[in-house]
Amino acid sequence: MKKVGVCGLFGKGEQLLNGQTVKTKMLTDELKQAFGSKSVKTVDTYNWKGNYIKLIKKCFQLIRSCENIIILPAQNGVKVFPALFLILNMFFKKKLHYVVVGGWLPELLEKNQTLKNILSKFDGIYVETHSMVNSLKKMGLNNAIYFPNFKRLNIIEKNSLIYSTEGPYKLCTFSRVMKEKGIEDAIEAVESVNNEYGRVIYTLDIYGQVEGNYKEEFDVLQKTFPEFISYKGVVDANKSVNVLKDYFVLLFPTYYEGEGFAGTILDAYASGVPVVASNWRYNSEVVQDQLDGLIFENKSVEKLKEVLIKIEENPNIVNEMKGNCLKRAKDYTPEVIMNDFCKYL
Repeated sequence: MKKVGVCGLFGKGEQLLNGQTVKTKMLTDELKQAFGSKSVKTVDTYNWKGNYIKLIKKCFQLIRSCENIIILPAQNGVKVFPALFLILNMFFKKKLHYVVVGGWLPELLEKNQTLKNILSKFDGIYVETHSMVNSLKKMGLNNAIYFPNFKRLNIIEKNSLIYSTEGPYKLCTFSRVMKEKGIEDAIEAVESVNNEYGRVIYTLDIYGQVEGNYKEEFDVLQKTFPEFISYKGVVDANKSVNVLKDYFVLLFPTYYEGEGFAGTILDAYASGVPVVASNWRYNSEVVQDQLDGLIFENKSVEKLKEVLIKIEENPNIVNEMKGNCLKRAKDYTPEVIMNDFCKYL
């Protein structure tokens, strides 16, 4: 009998960099470290709609052979997989765990009583922020458990921190490249500040996988970039800190509907780089304003611009946060977070 079965989006053979795939792989790797590779079995839900009969068989085999079942479905899969495993569990009586990726579940359950009833029968619903735990408990889901995002990163040493006191200051974004992640807001704010000062105060580098439905639009946008803005492509997960540590600030002006505890914030903290984030969804719970980052009003280029001007006038606002970023990064290592999670298995 295997200790854990994981049913999630692995995207075998594809380079998928969305939060669901990244978290599924990351969690599975840590479970293998904790219990041994032979104690962990997986089912890949990639393109599950194309062959759902085969997938149901795999799920049956998974629950039959594992003590604990962990599922990580996104908005479409959550309509299917919790119910499927609850039905299968009528025969097997295993422990069922739902690890939520992103911050959309409370709103969905407010409109879906059936799904709420199904999830109430799980041993645990693991969500990324305390606010989500509170929201679910108010609905009567007392099986909601705090399980923040985490990453296995090489946190830089304090003596390796890079401080800047004069421009141009290097800024970056480090997320999927899509309109809802605030990419265009970041571009507009940087251009506006530089134009206002009549010189290059900030440079902006954009990293990340361009979303398919945004690619054409982004290609057109790139042709308008001034010399101080550039797209730098995709960075391997294990190289994120090496890339980010040279930056002054990471911009995260997201208004993406499914945002939870974004992994990019952890990449920045491990690199000693403060985050300037919109107050969208759960950002203001994750980023501690004035301590390891700065929060501004979401969907407001003007407010982002005000923050950038404030930083230009006093760059030590950012420099003094860098050490705090490293401390925060240490709070979200796998050793800290997985130790608590594994107690539930």
